Amino acid sequence: MPVFKHPEYPEATLLCLESLVLFRESQVSTLLSIFGELPHVFVNCVECFTSRLLLEEILRQLQSLSSKEESPVLPFCDTFNDFIRLFKQATMTPDLQKQTLYVVLDKAEQLRELETNLLPGFLRLQELTERNVTVVLLSEIVWELLRPATGCLEPLQLFFPDYSIGHLQKILSHDHPPEYSFDFYAAYINILLGVFYPVCRDLKELRHLAALNFSKYCEPVVQQKASERDTRKLWKNIESHLKKAMQTVYLREISSSQWEQLLQDDGEAGQLKGLSAHAHVELPYYSKFLLIAAYLASYNPARTDKRFFVKHHGKIRKKNIQKKHEKTSNHLLGPKPFPLDRLLAILHSIVDSRVAPTANIFSQITSLVTLQLLSLVGHDDQLNGPRYKCSVSLDFIRSISRTVNFDIIKYLYDFL
Repeated sequence: MPVFKHPEYPEATLLCLESLVLFRESQVSTLLSIFGELPHVFVNCVECFTSRLLLEEILRQLQSLSSKEESPVLPFCDTFNDFIRLFKQATMTPDLQKQTLYVVLDKAEQLRELETNLLPGFLRLQELTERNVTVVLLSEIVWELLRPATGCLEPLQLFFPDYSIGHLQKILSHDHPPEYSFDFYAAYINILLGVFYPVCRDLKELRHLAALNFSKYCEPVVQQKASERDTRKLWKNIESHLKKAMQTVYLREISSSQWEQLLQDDGEAGQLKGLSAHAHVELPYYSKFLLIAAYLASYNPARTDKRFFVKHHGKIRKKNIQKKHEKTSNHLLGPKPFPLDRLLAILHSIVDSRVAPTANIFSQITSLVTLQLLSLVGHDDQLNGPRYKCSVSLDFIRSISRTVNFDIIKYLYDFL
């Protein structure tokens, strides 16, 4: 008997759902109590990265639901007003009028980067279209960061907490290749989580890492140098490679194919260092400058900002800048915390064009924290705002700086 129950879903469908969605019984049961078997459109807001692509994809899927033509005419939609008009036309069929239609927007946080009327429009879609339609927003950020400034009706929020290490172990173990036993793959997953769980809880990322490094774990078994039960020897074979994977694959500094080639070539740390020094193109352009600004804020005393970042700061006497009370290098003392406004001030100074403190810049700061390139010190609700520390090494930031033609050494107090 299935764990989930719903009168409109056949038992086979519920059993299939149970096998696909593990350890989310509470959330799935809540959703089943709200939704029936439903007509819906599902759009990824990362793939549809402009308003026009997003609106036209929703309309295209709507036409597929309502039209029996094999190749319906693709809609042309330039504005949200056009979208409302075309949405009404596409939902005039009796089948869609009798049911609740669901518009599911995945990666909904990307809507903040599009036109300002888009997110409020979706939140009032039922009112604007006069149709029985519900919008579902899927996001990895909290509602408070999505809520539009114009105000809106408060949505029903459903939280999906992080999986525990035990849940991740059981979920990932289900992915075992058919040629290997469940216990053998479960032992591998246990090793993998022992390395990566402290820094990564994302199921998709861990699944990617598990698939990418499993061939190295199996190598002694394939070469008949160890049995599937010889866990100690298998661990010794893969330990160094998993540590290298933490430096590269998790940050996407190299592609999966490059990583696999490196494993085949039995690459050493020197090769990895060379890759890491040249493979920062995955970071967005302004994220690189944000990281540079964060490094300067962490390792330069705040009183030196005027010297480095104000163009007309007055004449400076040439003298030994080493003060009596500063006998130790700032790099030896480690990174110091800095406030957000100082970070943005340095950022504005080092980039050629003015950068407005938009949601895009703030989301990139959040991404750098998620990637553990920045550390958040304290809490966001402090009176003085959040404080950060830069977590990268000098070699790392120098390689980042080279990709944007920025000579960071000229701006570091320790190297004057």
